Amino acid sequence: MLRAASKAVGHSVRRSAAAPSVAARSFSVSQAAWSEPPVNSLDSFTEEEQMLRESVARFAQDVVAPKVREMDENEMMDPTVVKGLFEQGLMGIETSSEFGGAESSFTSAIIAIEELAKVDPSVSVLCDVHNTLVNTILRKYANKEQQQKWLPLLSESKLGSFCLSEAASGSDAFALQTRAVKDGDHWVINGSKMWITNSYEADVFLIFANADPSKGYKGITCFIATKDMGIEIAKKEQKLGIRASSTCSLSFDDLRVPEENVIGGVGKGYKIAIEILNEGRIGIAAQMLGLAQGAFEKAVPYTLQRTQFGQPVGTFQGLSFQQARAATEIEAARLLTYNAARRKEEGRPFVQQAAMAKLYASEVAQRVSGAAIEWAGGVGFTRETGIEKYWRDSKIGAIYEGTSNIQLLTIAKLIQKQYS
Repeated sequence: MLRAASKAVGHSVRRSAAAPSVAARSFSVSQAAWSEPPVNSLDSFTEEEQMLRESVARFAQDVVAPKVREMDENEMMDPTVVKGLFEQGLMGIETSSEFGGAESSFTSAIIAIEELAKVDPSVSVLCDVHNTLVNTILRKYANKEQQQKWLPLLSESKLGSFCLSEAASGSDAFALQTRAVKDGDHWVINGSKMWITNSYEADVFLIFANADPSKGYKGITCFIATKDMGIEIAKKEQKLGIRASSTCSLSFDDLRVPEENVIGGVGKGYKIAIEILNEGRIGIAAQMLGLAQGAFEKAVPYTLQRTQFGQPVGTFQGLSFQQARAATEIEAARLLTYNAARRKEEGRPFVQQAAMAKLYASEVAQRVSGAAIEWAGGVGFTRETGIEKYWRDSKIGAIYEGTSNIQLLTIAKLIQKQYS
């Protein structure tokens, strides 16, 4: 049962009695709400979840929307946006109020990711990785001392980054070459990482390195480090889409990490990463869902305002049927995404549903955002409207946190297991 935090997003925060030096975040659900009968349909939300959706939508429109084009053109996240995410309590959504978080639900995190993506998928993925990967690893696998040290920082002000991928380890994420060698009461890490989200702005890094290559993947270990320990940003990628979201290569040259910064135990990194990426895929599904909805909402009103041959172009059957099909696909993606989220939250099997949600939502995002450009015609092809940005941003959905082929492989294996 979730404990109450008394105020909605955007209100002033209260102090936790358990940890008076940490500001508890404010939008988590009340005790009364969670004593109500369970939600009985996938598109039904509690009053608190709906309030969260509205609050995040306001933040996205008021704070993020005016900066979207500038951030995209500059390929840089505006620091005031990141600061605003922390101030709104959106960077510790599931974290306990004891550690400064909102103590809310996984579904709440998915709602926030979706709403942010309607305005800017770059901001959405920053929030997503920080919550569903970094915070979740610390909540689930860190010991009490590590949680007390790191979770308040990650709830209040320090952005987190998840460092797994390397040049030689893409879909085979565990063919990694980064090594960790024990030296007294420290581990010394050498190697490099690629395609690391949030890494340019982050202060806290979860680094996966092999502490015993003779054991293969069973030697993989998760370490927590800070940028000031000597993490080098080797290259900031220039990308087709989600350009304001930083994606960098990192270098570790005799990076010394204290022994107490091992998360979950030596050799437990494989298990940690596999489990976290499974639920992280629901976050990417939510990002792609929000993206598709955002593109739809930008393009459809234009088609009902622009007239040709004496009527709005959106009322011609050829176009209106396209929009009807797109709306249906978005709704299907929404139901897949929230089905996976509810199953995960309730402790039921969700890996297959997460893979299905990510696969389908990423496909819908590409189709709908591409169609939205065509619906708006020449205007949609310009950068001024922002419609074309949704299409550029959509392409990554089929690639990160497991390619579409990896999702199909996961689904196929689970089907075979079920019927064999």
